[in-house]
Amino acid sequence: MDKLKSKITIILMLIYNLSIIFVFKYLMFTMENVQYVTGLDYKIPKIVLPIGISFFTFKAISYVVDIYREKAEAQKNPLNAGLYITFFPQLLAGPIARYESFADQIQNRKVSFDDISAGVCRFLIGLSKKVLLANNLALVADKAFKLLGTDDLSLAMAWLGALCYTLQIYYDFSGYSDMAIGLGKMFGFHTEENFNYPYISKSTTEFWRRWHISLGSWFRDYVYIPLGGNRVGGKKRLFFNLFVVWALTGLWHGANWTFICWGLLYFVSISLEKVTGLDKMQSHVMLRHIYTMLLVMFGWVLFRAENITDALIYLKTMFIPGGAGLVDADAMVCSKEYLGYLFFGILFTRPFAKKLAKTKLAKLKLSQAFYVITLMVLFLACISYMLKSAYNPFIYFNF
Repeated sequence: MDKLKSKITIILMLIYNLSIIFVFKYLMFTMENVQYVTGLDYKIPKIVLPIGISFFTFKAISYVVDIYREKAEAQKNPLNAGLYITFFPQLLAGPIARYESFADQIQNRKVSFDDISAGVCRFLIGLSKKVLLANNLALVADKAFKLLGTDDLSLAMAWLGALCYTLQIYYDFSGYSDMAIGLGKMFGFHTEENFNYPYISKSTTEFWRRWHISLGSWFRDYVYIPLGGNRVGGKKRLFFNLFVVWALTGLWHGANWTFICWGLLYFVSISLEKVTGLDKMQSHVMLRHIYTMLLVMFGWVLFRAENITDALIYLKTMFIPGGAGLVDADAMVCSKEYLGYLFFGILFTRPFAKKLAKTKLAKLKLSQAFYVITLMVLFLACISYMLKSAYNPFIYFNF
């Protein structure tokens, strides 16, 4: 196929894939905003969002682009192409596997006892993150956000709710990623990591190198670099490229202005870090960490709120106490009842387990036996929690 035909084909395939996600995810949002701006009166259809559409659309785009760039060969068997796009462990909430790294595994994967064993352990760790930490921290976060707009949200409860949601979304999403990676290993597929302790970051640039790694690398390889990346003539073009990437990153998460503003918050922050060199400074490590975590937490408030107005009211309450004052009974009760979940939630954001695994102590048979017993206890605790708790879907199912 000559270059012209290849270009026409790739353009048509991109239009086709982007049209699907636009119709199901953004058509209603676009029509609502056009109606708001123009005042036109027309009926807006109610379109149900298929689960995981953002993930399998991105994988489909990766498939056609990687073949166009000759980084992988086209699948002659349509079932193999379908296996990549609809690989069920990653289909609902990622990680977003790129075809370039997945193609060889479809043809030459091997299932080994070591992979099955490691996959089961990884799956149980992810399950524990979701059921034991994320679901319990969600109870406090949901309570705080439900009090929004009333006089019953105190300053302390607002901070507690924001902290719990910050931990909840991490353990919810990284828990799902662990389960997906673990299931993949059981079937002989090796998937790239999606998280690398993002809450130890000392800049927002570093945060996005550690958070949702597969999404960041997807936008880098398929949007940012084709736009010119960092190697552009001037600052204006560089900031334009960053603006496009972060606006799309926000929009990808949902058809709501809260998500777009959340993405643009990182555009502003990362642009400032590039201008000032803050992300490369070796001094004031603790201050940089505190600044990063505060910005991340404020960003999650924007992400969690139903609309921009709610987000601003919530953020205002975090600094200016309303009718409920500085501290109320809800904040006292929640902080006491969920102290254990908060403690372990904060503790496991640090990579101490990773460092411990590299020591000689971890290689002792007694330590390995203790690790297996711990996983079995966690599994039984998860079963117990799931039997008595309500339906708790993964947050990223919505995207």
